[in-house]
Amino acid sequence: MAVPAYDTLLTAASGGTLTITMNRPAVYNALNEQMKKDLLDAFRQAGRDPAVRCIVLRGAGDKAFCSGQDLKEHGASRRSLRQSLEQSYNPLIRTMRTIEKPVIGMINGVAAGAGCSIALACDMRFMSDSARLIEVFVRIGLVPDSGSHWFLPRLAGMARAFEYAATGRDITAEEAGRAGLVNRVVAPADLEAVTMELAGTLASGPTRTYGLIKRTLNKALASDLDSLLEYEAIMQQTASETEDHREGLQAFLDKRTPTFRGR
Repeated sequence: MAVPAYDTLLTAASGGTLTITMNRPAVYNALNEQMKKDLLDAFRQAGRDPAVRCIVLRGAGDKAFCSGQDLKEHGASRRSLRQSLEQSYNPLIRTMRTIEKPVIGMINGVAAGAGCSIALACDMRFMSDSARLIEVFVRIGLVPDSGSHWFLPRLAGMARAFEYAATGRDITAEEAGRAGLVNRVVAPADLEAVTMELAGTLASGPTRTYGLIKRTLNKALASDLDSLLEYEAIMQQTASETEDHREGLQAFLDKRTPTFRGR
């Protein structure tokens, strides 16, 4: 597994899991231009590397997952907000949603603004019980971006989505769990162990099958039932032709644990 070096990220690989750590703790892992470039490249590299079978995204330190856009840097930029979104954030969100490998967000601290959107773009989220999600945009007279309008109503429903976007209030971990924004809420001391345990399980599973599941779930969000049933049939045929399916079937017949290779 190749692990590139980045200016704003730490990367570590173990047992098929790639951990990407946003590493600007002095500014609560705020997103500057270099970090956005680094994140996009890290996810694209991971998508191409067959040795990467699960990705964990986290923030450095114990205070923040990611506090969103570095406003000091943006204030000095000549790019409009629209240009920033179209050139930097949107490609990252699209890549996270279409990469055919599981992506787990380990929310170890505050996830605000675009940092909240990036957390929501992960396939699953494990959250420290001391962390918070904040759709902070409205506090400076902006609308949520980087996909939050798409993720929020699908995860939490339209009424809660409007409330979170329009008030910009802190969403506690306990509320995030109740609202369906995160999968599990755990004590800060247990967050890494619990997240990496799941990552290890996924990294040893049928990687191509996970990719097909992700592709089909994305399709389901914009499909009618008949169209989805047809698409499921195509994806099932594709899954049936993988090496992992053949191994899983043989292991079932042999009454043993399958050894999936992600192929």
